[in-house]
Amino acid sequence: MKPVLSLLLLLFALPLAACVKPPPPYDYTAFRQSNPRSILALPPINNSPDIKASHSVLSQITFPLAESGYYVLPVAVVEETFIQNGLTSPNDIHALPLEKLFQIFKADAVLYIEVKEYGTQYLVITSDTRVTAEAKLVDLRSGQLLWQGSATASTAEQQSNSNGGLIGLLAQAIVEQIANTMTERGHDIAAITSVRLLSAGSPNGILHGPRSPLHGKQQL
Repeated sequence: MKPVLSLLLLLFALPLAACVKPPPPYDYTAFRQSNPRSILALPPINNSPDIKASHSVLSQITFPLAESGYYVLPVAVVEETFIQNGLTSPNDIHALPLEKLFQIFKADAVLYIEVKEYGTQYLVITSDTRVTAEAKLVDLRSGQLLWQGSATASTAEQQSNSNGGLIGLLAQAIVEQIANTMTERGHDIAAITSVRLLSAGSPNGILHGPRSPLHGKQQL
C-alpha cells in the first residue's frame, strides 16, 4: 500500500512543480528614467504585534541602500523632524502629500516600508523568529512608482534537524526559545531582511545607484 501511496503523491506533485515558474522580470523603465540619487526613508508601518518592529527595521535600512549607491537622508534626523512637527505615527507620515515631503527634504525619491511579520513564534518542539517587510520606492516629484518588492528572513533557515529523536528536538527547542527570549533575535533577523529587500543586484531588486561603480551596468 505504501509504494502505491508514494507513487500517487509523486504523480500529484509533478504537475504542481511544472506550474512553478520564476517571477517575470521587473519593468525598470520608470526607475531608469527617474535615476534617483537621494532617498528619503519613512518610518515603517508596523503590522506585526511587536512594538519594536518599526524602529528595528528603520535602523537597518540605511546600510543596504548606501551600499547600493544611494545617499539616504539620516533616518534619525528625518524622524526627529516629523516629531517636531507633531507627527509620531508612521501611518500619518505615510499619508503626507509627496509635495510636502519634497518641499521639506528635497530628496529624489521616498521609500515606504510595511513590516508584515516581526517576532518569534513558539511551537511545540521548535520556535521561529521571522521578519517580513514590503517596500516601494516613489519619485518625489512625479509621484510615479519606481520599484516595489518584499523579503523575508527567518531563523528556521539556520536550524538543522536534530538526530536525537523527540528528546533531541525538545532540547533544541528549549535552547532556541531561551536564545530568542534573552537576545534581540528579531533585530538580527530584521537586518537580514533589510539586506535582502534593499540590496541592488538581487532578482527583481532595486537598481544600483549613482554612487555605485555598477550604476547603469546591471544586466536585467
